[in-house]
Amino acid sequence: MPQYIPIMLNCEGWRIVIVGGGRVAERKVSSLLEGKAEIVVISHKLTPWLKSRHTEGVISWFERGYIEGDLEGARLVFATTDQVAVNEAVIMEATALRIPVNHAGDGERGSFITPSMIRRGKLIIAVSTSGAGPRIARSLCHEIDKQYGDEYETYIDFISNVRAFIKELVPDGSQRQSLFKLLAEMDILTEIREGNFRPWSEEEITSWISEYREV
Repeated sequence: MPQYIPIMLNCEGWRIVIVGGGRVAERKVSSLLEGKAEIVVISHKLTPWLKSRHTEGVISWFERGYIEGDLEGARLVFATTDQVAVNEAVIMEATALRIPVNHAGDGERGSFITPSMIRRGKLIIAVSTSGAGPRIARSLCHEIDKQYGDEYETYIDFISNVRAFIKELVPDGSQRQSLFKLLAEMDILTEIREGNFRPWSEEEITSWISEYREV
């Protein structure tokens, strides 16, 4: 079994080709939409949900079967059909073009797999069993989902905002790291859960940085 390495990709503007228009393709598109990629689906038919996304102009649809050459210009490829020969042809073309490709039916046939995922704004928790048990990964995600509520979105937004100010206002690397450490140690989550938190203004962030800059 392959040894996978987790990675987060910025797919904004990428051309991503999905061959197949069924439920599996639907799941792939659903997880990709927030990445602001250029999503192209190639299939004779689409699920109602995919058709709606096409009507909205969110995805492009080639209403036909896959033909060699369809992957030119793609940055990622997904083979999601129920036809073994078609999926194999997609894998072969993507491999020849050195494009990362996912085989939805047999992860080891492609070059990457997609994890089950929980998203809370900027917080992303991904769970994978390296292809050994996708249903187990989804079950684990359900368990984790119960532990990380909406308060984490507020928390991560706060941390991200303050870190951005630190990076802008503090040129010294050592001072920045000290402030990052202090920020991480603040018990903001408890304040959010108790309803006592409010976002800091720019003035408050700047004042906090000035007060603790030399600590």
